[in-house]
Amino acid sequence: MDHLQTIIAGMSKEELRYYKLFTSRTIHEHDRKDIKLFNEYRKQGVEFNEEKTIKKIYPEGNKNAWYRIKHRLLGDINKSLTLLHYEENDFMIACHTLALYQYYATKNKISEASYYLRKAEKLAQKIEHNELLDIIYGEYIQLSFSSIHINPEHYLTQRKEIRKKQEALREIDDLLSVINYQLKTTQNLSRSDNDILATLQHNIDKFIKDEETKKSASLQIKVYQAVSKILLQRHEYVALEKFLLKTYKYFEKHELFNKSNHDTKLQMLTYLVNSLFKNNKSEKSLQWAETLKQAMEEFHHLLYDKYFFFYYNALVINYSAIDPPQAMDILENLRENSKIKNNDYYIFFVYLNLAVLRFDNKEYKEASKHFNKISLLNWYKSADDSLQLKITVCELITRYQMQQYDVLIYKLEQTNRGFKAALASEENKAEKEVLSLLKRLEKTIAIKKDKNLIEKIKEKQSWMRKEINPETYIINYENWMDALLN
Repeated sequence: MDHLQTIIAGMSKEELRYYKLFTSRTIHEHDRKDIKLFNEYRKQGVEFNEEKTIKKIYPEGNKNAWYRIKHRLLGDINKSLTLLHYEENDFMIACHTLALYQYYATKNKISEASYYLRKAEKLAQKIEHNELLDIIYGEYIQLSFSSIHINPEHYLTQRKEIRKKQEALREIDDLLSVINYQLKTTQNLSRSDNDILATLQHNIDKFIKDEETKKSASLQIKVYQAVSKILLQRHEYVALEKFLLKTYKYFEKHELFNKSNHDTKLQMLTYLVNSLFKNNKSEKSLQWAETLKQAMEEFHHLLYDKYFFFYYNALVINYSAIDPPQAMDILENLRENSKIKNNDYYIFFVYLNLAVLRFDNKEYKEASKHFNKISLLNWYKSADDSLQLKITVCELITRYQMQQYDVLIYKLEQTNRGFKAALASEENKAEKEVLSLLKRLEKTIAIKKDKNLIEKIKEKQSWMRKEINPETYIINYENWMDALLN
């Protein structure tokens, strides 16, 4: 999928409507090839064929004109998106206001320029954007050459102060990377968020003396991101759940969440939902998923599209654990959703989860259909070999359960040849063992009569329980082996 295709596929109804309004304001031409191209992208969707479209718009095959029209279309879409969304985010408003300052400054309209520079400063202060404030104070100093009303000394002092804060926060960034490494490599630290936080707090107190900076949202966000990352890397979901609940309540209590850091709020809620699921607290996870949905609707649905998938993923994984029919209903409805249809990865997610649910429900024919659909997706074709191997192994297990032994023999040989490099990798050792087991199984009609085979299955099970993280499974191999034995 090319860049333009991805952007158009991801546009909401409102964005599409606004783009059409935007283009209607420009000079009307009899033959608007950019509009034709836009309509072709919409019509063809994920099946967009560039060569066919070139011939349709430029029958003479003018490639230079084709690239120019693509560039024009992309530029117009980005302009319309900027106009539609620039007021949704304080940082974007600040940047837009700074651009207005630049425009009036170049026209030597000092009064107007000063007005917009002050507005940009207030916005940057509100969102604690030190890098932007540094630029703004630099502009004040430059503007002082043209205005007697601007005292450069004041802004030189302000810039020095802001640079001190920036340097302190940069030191914290450096520090966090060191602490992250220490926590991953030091054995004597306890595996808990308390230990991590204590280590962090000690170093923050050491490097940052300004109490206001310590309490600032920007520093608290850095701490949250660092601790979350460490706990996620270590798969410490119990500690992560505890830390996220505490941090979310702290941010709420001290009113640290706002429009400019809304992404952090939604990310925090997504992590919390997933950690609760990992801790087998599906009911509580679903409750927090609804909190996530409510937060997605804040600020006129700001970042709704970005977290749309994470919300539905939360529903699917939790209902898959406690109410599989409900999970299937959600997935079947998602198949018809336009946001899903226009994104290859989302389609992959839907088919994969449907395949696993059908397999777990012993609906092997339906599961096989979904695995086949996955193999035809462009996203799947560009995925890494390990993921392709895992899905192929799942399909082979499904074939075995359907007693399609002739197909299984052929596909086993094909898989061993096609995934030779992936099978040599340590991360795919479980798949290698399953393939060797399937090779043995296709030669055996009655498992219970083959004592050696039973022992072999039990050995593989035992090894997997010790060596393999079940989170890496698509279909749980150990459960499947249990079914074989029973």
